[in-house]
Amino acid sequence: MRLDIRPEVNALKASIIATRRDIHQHPELAFDLPRTSGLVAERLRELGLTVETGIGKSGVVGHLQGAQAGPVIALRADMDALPIQETGDVPFKSKNDGIMHACGHDGHTAMLLGTAEILSGMKNRLKGEVRFIFQPAEEGDGGARYMIADGCLKDVDEIYGLHLWNYQPLGEVGVRSGPILAAADIFEVKLTGVGGHGAAPQGTIDAALVAAEFIQAVQTIISRNINPLDSAVVTIGTVNAGHSFNIIADSARLTGTVRAYTENNRQLVKQRLEEILAGLEKMFGVKTILNYEDGYPPTINSPEATAQVITAARKVVGTGTGEPYLSMGGEDFAYYLQKVPGAFFFVGSAPADREPMAVPHHCSHFDIDERALLVGPSIMVELILQRLGLD
Repeated sequence: MRLDIRPEVNALKASIIATRRDIHQHPELAFDLPRTSGLVAERLRELGLTVETGIGKSGVVGHLQGAQAGPVIALRADMDALPIQETGDVPFKSKNDGIMHACGHDGHTAMLLGTAEILSGMKNRLKGEVRFIFQPAEEGDGGARYMIADGCLKDVDEIYGLHLWNYQPLGEVGVRSGPILAAADIFEVKLTGVGGHGAAPQGTIDAALVAAEFIQAVQTIISRNINPLDSAVVTIGTVNAGHSFNIIADSARLTGTVRAYTENNRQLVKQRLEEILAGLEKMFGVKTILNYEDGYPPTINSPEATAQVITAARKVVGTGTGEPYLSMGGEDFAYYLQKVPGAFFFVGSAPADREPMAVPHHCSHFDIDERALLVGPSIMVELILQRLGLD
C-alpha cells in the first residue's frame, strides 16, 4: 500500500481527526444542524473566507478567492447523520441518543475543513475561486436541491465530491467515468379486491394472491427487460394484506425501491410496473394504484473531471487508484452533476483490524480507518492545484 500524503495534510493530522471525532460525538439530523453548521462557519471565517450561512436551509458555503481571476471549482461535503443508536465502543461515541454518524459524513466535513485550511494558505498560488459547499440532508431529504436553489452553484465551472468507503481498504481510491451510483426511487402499490370467507373463495378477488403474482412478475423486469450488462434492481420491501387466517384479503399494500444506473432503465422499470399492474387488473379484476416517487437520479461523472481525479489520486495512492466497489446506493451529489461537470469518488476507509465488509455503512457499529482522513484532503488539494494552480 502506497500513501503519499501531502506534508500540509500531515501537519493537520491531529486537527482533522479531532474535528471528525468532535462532530461524531455531536451528530445532527437532516436540516437540523445548528452545532455542525455553526462549527463549519466559524472555522471558515477564522481562515478568512467569505462565508454564507443558511444556504439550503442549514448549509454553509465558503468562498476562497485566488490571486488571479479564473474558473470556479467547488468541493462538497455532507454534514448530516442518521437516526441510528450507536452500539460501537469508541471513546468518541455519539452523545445524542438515537443519532449517529453511521456513513462517514463526519469525516467528509472534517476533511473539507482541513482542505480549506490548507488552500487558504495557498491562495496566492491560485487563479480562480475554490468554493467549499457544506451540505445538509443528504440522507434521504435531497439537501443538494435546496443548496442549488439558493445559488451555491452560481458561476461554478466544476464540482468534486468524495465518500469514505468501507467497501475498500485504506490506500484504494475508486472512481470511474459515467454512472458511479444509482437512481434511488420509491414506489407504493395498492391493490383492492373483494374479500370473503377463506372456505368460500368463489366470488372473491384475493388481494394477497394478486400481491404474490405482482412480486413474482416484477423480477422479470430485471431478468427479461433490462440488458444483462446493465445494472438495475427492483426490491419489494414491505407487504401488508389481510386481517385473519380465515379471511380472504380484500386489499394489499406493497412498498419497494427501484435502483438503476441509467435514466433509460429507470424509466423502463417504471413503465413495466405500470404495465404489470394493468395486466393484473385484467387477469384478476383487482383495482390497482401505483404511487411512484422519483428519488435521487443516477450519479454520473463527466469524463474530463474523472480524469482530473485519477491524476490527483495517483499522486497520493499510486496504483491504488482504480475502479470503485460499486453499489446500487444513491447520492444527491447527482443533482450537482446535472447542473455542472464534475466527479464523485470513493476513498477506501475499511478498518484494518476487521474483516472486509465487517463494518458496512449505515450499521450501528460503523467506524473508519482514520488514516483515510488524510487521503481525501491530499487528493482535493492536488485537484485544486491541477485546476487552479499558478505554478
